[in-house]
Amino acid sequence: MQTSENPSSSSRMSSQLVPEIIFHGVDRSEWVENYVADRLRRLERFAEGITRCHVTLKQEQASHRKGNPYSVMVDVRIPPQHDLAATKQKDIRDMASQMPAVINAAFGAIERQVKRTAALRRYEQKVHDEQEHGIVEKLCDDGYGFLRSLSDNREVYFHRNSVLNGHFERLAVGTEVRFSAEQGDEGPQAASVQIVAKAPAN
Repeated sequence: MQTSENPSSSSRMSSQLVPEIIFHGVDRSEWVENYVADRLRRLERFAEGITRCHVTLKQEQASHRKGNPYSVMVDVRIPPQHDLAATKQKDIRDMASQMPAVINAAFGAIERQVKRTAALRRYEQKVHDEQEHGIVEKLCDDGYGFLRSLSDNREVYFHRNSVLNGHFERLAVGTEVRFSAEQGDEGPQAASVQIVAKAPAN
């Protein structure tokens, strides 16, 4: 087999995203391109907006004990900036009958990662949707302040320890934040305060 590295893409592929396929020590073949494109279309059912898919088919260093090992690596990116990769390897003697199993195994591993990442994104979005928005109204030197809820105009107390990522010092009167409201001993208080937009410039 040839030892070359040939990126390829096919304009005939009907998937919106065209995978980049690299053959390294493996003969380029149209059936592999079509097979990979079909697996990518299946993968796109589980996560919207996949922006990149690289597939590398590689002949590994030959071993007399192990025969002819080949590997398939699948590398995808899903929003916002999640890079996922999986590699599977198998001894292959007949490419047409055995290579699909390696491609399937690699895409199966990526599919599980994509499902987990997509579920996490949905959970995070649900949490964000359930949170309230407010404007910082007062800041005190002792490390606390008050927000004005945009939904019902309530005044909500918050402590510096409730501000995520230690960003209390970045707050200013007029800063828009997202927060979770809790009932404290002396009224509503904010937890998980996160900056959404800086205060308007004077």
